[in-house]
Amino acid sequence: MDTALTALAITCTLKPSPADSSSDLLATQILDALADHGVTGDLVRAVDFAVKPGVETDMGDGDEWPAIREKVLGADILVLVTPTWMGQHSSVAQRVLERLDAELAETDAEGRPILFDKVAIAGIVGNEDGAHHIAAILFQSLNDVGYTVPAQASVYWNGEAMQGVDYKDLDETPEKVVETITTASRNAAHLARALKTSAYPAD
Repeated sequence: MDTALTALAITCTLKPSPADSSSDLLATQILDALADHGVTGDLVRAVDFAVKPGVETDMGDGDEWPAIREKVLGADILVLVTPTWMGQHSSVAQRVLERLDAELAETDAEGRPILFDKVAIAGIVGNEDGAHHIAAILFQSLNDVGYTVPAQASVYWNGEAMQGVDYKDLDETPEKVVETITTASRNAAHLARALKTSAYPAD
């Protein structure tokens, strides 16, 4: 069986390209760490696309989610990264979660939810508190639609409250963040490869 793995990082910054983004930086670092375990990756900045509100796989004319969805379905690992605003995940992240809700109605040839056997990593950045709360929301939502969560798979950085230094402004990545990226990526690759080798049973 082919055990090559792929990952898709969806970043949920509020800033359209080409603006610098702390979310994009963290997502890129996670993808780089996954590459050390033989995982090839791609990054999508969701705000650059016309992702319509709704809970269907395709919300009709002008909706650009279907193209992102194809990447989601093709990836073994989803890396979902959001900034922190008012202690919450971004509105863009909420939109992505709502669109993923449509997958609850989609099943594979064996009748299993279509996102079974896929793994999720959460990334959170911000200069205010809320990372654990946001990780809980992301993981619960992603698990609901079928994703499996590896051990210690949330990667976050909280800067000093009410200050202007963002993650992307740091001279170097803090050691603890590097350690967490390494652990999350190693565990995600291991779990995704295990699920690819031995899928969840259909009954």
